[in-house]
Amino acid sequence: MMLGGTAANLAVTGTANANALAQNLCVYVQGNDRLRMRERLREERIQLRRVYDSIMCNGQSLLQFAMSSGADDIGEYIVSQLPGSTIEAMGDLEWAESNGYGDSAIAAAIRERIGS
Repeated sequence: MMLGGTAANLAVTGTANANALAQNLCVYVQGNDRLRMRERLREERIQLRRVYDSIMCNGQSLLQFAMSSGADDIGEYIVSQLPGSTIEAMGDLEWAESNGYGDSAIAAAIRERIGS
């Protein structure tokens, strides 16, 4: 019985930490704070490519949120950390083009990364 309770508590703690991390990453993107994002990912020993598709900021992916926030520096950093296949699967370039961000620096970095 005790083992079951411990496992449940660990799961809740893990979920709480994941939510806090996601919220912090959204704040860093909105503030165009590349340095703090890199430090936080390093502290947590997490690769952005492993969590990118599970983090949403106001219903947008990190790259979409960066474009809508005008956070080009951190957006280009995020692109550099992801495989092109992940970016394509999330539809970030299509989103950018259909929402008026097709000429942004982030969209250009995405095009270069996926080779289109």
